[in-house]
Amino acid sequence: MKNLLLIDDDKELVALLAEFLSLENFNIDTAADGEIGLQKALASDYDLILLDVMMPRLNGFEVLKLLRQKSDIPVLMLTAKGDEIDKVLGLEMGADDYLAKPFSERELLARIRAILRRTQHKNSESPSKLTHLDIELFPAQQQAICQDFTIELTGTELLLLEKFLAHPGELFSKAELSEEVLGKKLQPFDRSIDMHLSNIRRKLPTRQDGQTRVKNFRGRGYMWVDGDLNLSAAS
Repeated sequence: MKNLLLIDDDKELVALLAEFLSLENFNIDTAADGEIGLQKALASDYDLILLDVMMPRLNGFEVLKLLRQKSDIPVLMLTAKGDEIDKVLGLEMGADDYLAKPFSERELLARIRAILRRTQHKNSESPSKLTHLDIELFPAQQQAICQDFTIELTGTELLLLEKFLAHPGELFSKAELSEEVLGKKLQPFDRSIDMHLSNIRRKLPTRQDGQTRVKNFRGRGYMWVDGDLNLSAAS
């Protein structure tokens, strides 16, 4: 059974979700404010954290910022319906996904299972090491080494980087990446892939030849650049 921590100050919602997720064979722990939630997150071994944005003492963003300084545990942010700023900010700070309130129990369950699938990546199907140009990727450790820098990755960033390093020079649409990496169909205005790639770019040192690592072909998708950018490969 997977261990989930639900951090939310809405007592009625917490009770409902805890009962539902328990019936789906999850072990559920809860916290009613951000400060207690952060303490629990750092003190125990959870498989996933469900983190509300608006909370007393510490809000969700403050919790996520402090958590990411010490842990790469997967985080699903629970945001206000239609609040694009909250969604983007959460992804920028290292959340694995977001879900806008109000949401259905089945949608929540689907998001949880998708995150667990892509973050429980330490299995026999994953290579022990993947090397490409100046990057060495270690899936089991959820780390990369680039130009002598050790880079900690979230589970989502790991899978996305692994996808690109295994297929340099290949153009992937956002819809493909969303389904294959995030485990969900791409929705209109969904910027999850963009933000995860932005985080990867920010974490990796600049290439020694000055070339970009990932090229965005507007309206078509993304390509990991292998050497000089070959525009004909994307045509």
